[in-house]
Amino acid sequence: ERAVRMVLDNEGQHGSRWQAITSIAAKIGCSANTLNDWVKKAEVVGADEYGRKELLAMTDGFRESTQSWREVLLDLKRRGLTQDPKLAIGDGALGFWTALREVFPTTQEQRCWLHKTMNVLNALPKSAQARAKGHLHDIWQAGTKAEANVAFNFFVETYGVKWDKAVAKLVKDRDALLTLYDYPAEHWKHIRTSNPIESTFATVRHRTRRTKGCLSRKTGLAMAFRLMMSAQKKWRRLDGRNRLPEVISGVEFRDGVRHIQAAA
Repeated sequence: ERAVRMVLDNEGQHGSRWQAITSIAAKIGCSANTLNDWVKKAEVVGADEYGRKELLAMTDGFRESTQSWREVLLDLKRRGLTQDPKLAIGDGALGFWTALREVFPTTQEQRCWLHKTMNVLNALPKSAQARAKGHLHDIWQAGTKAEANVAFNFFVETYGVKWDKAVAKLVKDRDALLTLYDYPAEHWKHIRTSNPIESTFATVRHRTRRTKGCLSRKTGLAMAFRLMMSAQKKWRRLDGRNRLPEVISGVEFRDGVRHIQAAA
């Protein structure tokens, strides 16, 4: 985090952000590309009660930094997001989740299954990855939370003896990986992964990497913002839009189905 802060604080003394990165990377003994990967843009995409997805925030900073994410979330609150969001979906970036619990303490958490799958598989030997991937899919493709827990336990018991580090990566976020079962089934494909943000921002990364020696911090952010706003016009709405008012009003869902309490 200190290295990234050095880039952000000293960028004005260089012709561009890339020049600042190469200069500081040489001083601290790491490659410029590695330091560039540490300096990330943080983006937040939300959905409203009509199922429309919108870019809510985008800034630069250190993606693992609690302070960077705290500033982003507090700015959202300042701009009118005074009610805690119902659900947040993201990867394992610790800074984001720590800041979220401080700023929006009642928001539920759903870890991204795409990122989690990649992290677990990377801790396994290649010979076991294909089979393990299928067993991970069995968890999030289960029709009920009970079935998902059965598949989860099977994975832990099957791979835990030989590859405990891989299993530990999965187990540490167990509850947050299964939050989706407390929401309408129509929403599951939207909330089990943060890939919609990743895929949209891939275009931004591609363009900014092509011009990384030519852009200042201000112009780089401006270009990324314009690209995101252009992409937003093509974003499709969430499925199950009729369920969103129920979610907002606090209706309980179990295994994707609205739960109606029996009369006393």
